[in-house]
Amino acid sequence: MIVLDNVTFAYPEHDPVFNDLCWEIEIGDAWAVLGPSGCGKTTLLYLLAGLRQPNSGEILINGSPLAGPRPRTGLILQDYGLLPWATARKNVILGLEIRRFYGPDGKHVPIDEDVSDFARRVDYWIKRLNLVEHAAKYPGQLSGGQRQRVAIARTLALNPDLLLMDEPFSSLDAPTRERLQNLTFELRAEEELTSVIVTHAIEEAAILGQRIMVLGEPPNRLPIIIDNSGAGDPEFRHQPAYYNVCRRLRDYMESDRETA
Repeated sequence: MIVLDNVTFAYPEHDPVFNDLCWEIEIGDAWAVLGPSGCGKTTLLYLLAGLRQPNSGEILINGSPLAGPRPRTGLILQDYGLLPWATARKNVILGLEIRRFYGPDGKHVPIDEDVSDFARRVDYWIKRLNLVEHAAKYPGQLSGGQRQRVAIARTLALNPDLLLMDEPFSSLDAPTRERLQNLTFELRAEEELTSVIVTHAIEEAAILGQRIMVLGEPPNRLPIIIDNSGAGDPEFRHQPAYYNVCRRLRDYMESDRETA
């Protein structure tokens, strides 16, 4: 379980982004965080990743305070974060090579990490994400969807239990975006992942988040939480319940804009 206990965060010389925020994420939950630009979505993701620390309050993961990045958390950035001078395969293996350097120290690398099976893990994820014919290509030779799949493969090769994604499909065309959303459903189920995806797109939040947090203009203290049990099923996007969720989300966001 992930617990945010009265978390307050502000950038230097700015008003708080979050003020005494309380939030609980159960193991296996699929969350989407929705809100306009500047509301704190990415900041919240960085707090969960341990890349930023609260000014007050604390974040607990499985009962332990989060003092920095943890090896079982996977973060996929909006721009994919691929090395342009490395092939797709070398990008996938990058995180594992860093782990080989540190060894299973419990801080940078899980204490039970097996550093002997890296090649097998890389081969598995390259095949699973249909990248075999692209493995020797460089990022500049790949489409946006292919680059995103490389980023996903690199992250899942690290065997995370928590997957954080920062607007992962925002720059893709609609058919590619839908295919990767469906792939995300499958991978979450296969790997039994807890996931938090931030987005500014109402439709994406409705299809990816089985629970949805709606952020408004900072400071955020009591965000709106919506249960959305239909998410995770690719057919949900064709059902009336999906359109009802989209309408509710749009109403919440428009209401917040009017009161801002």
